[in-house]
Amino acid sequence: MAEEEKSRYEVVITSTAEIHFYELVEYLYEHMAPARADEVATLLSEAAFSLDHLYHRGNREENLVGRKNDYRYILFNRTARATVKIIYYADEQTKTVFVTDFFPTEKDPKKLGKRSE
Repeated sequence: MAEEEKSRYEVVITSTAEIHFYELVEYLYEHMAPARADEVATLLSEAAFSLDHLYHRGNREENLVGRKNDYRYILFNRTARATVKIIYYADEQTKTVFVTDFFPTEKDPKKLGKRSE
């Protein structure tokens, strides 16, 4: 088995994150052409699942510091002016990355803490 394969983690989208993902996808379909909404939704999903390797590349999420887990995020550009934070933490023992939120950055960052309780 290649060294890269051994270092891969399983990525799990939590039920709360799944709800936020579909809310975001619904918004995309309301404000974009269907083909573009399909493309953005697929790319967003692929970005989340890319955390199966090099998950430490994300920045620490300052709005969730002090919690049990070390929450991090990567940014996904859904348009030239709108980004989504893919919030996650990793469990080293089980080699699992848990995606806990898809948070549009134009929302009030204080809401992030409440969404992740």
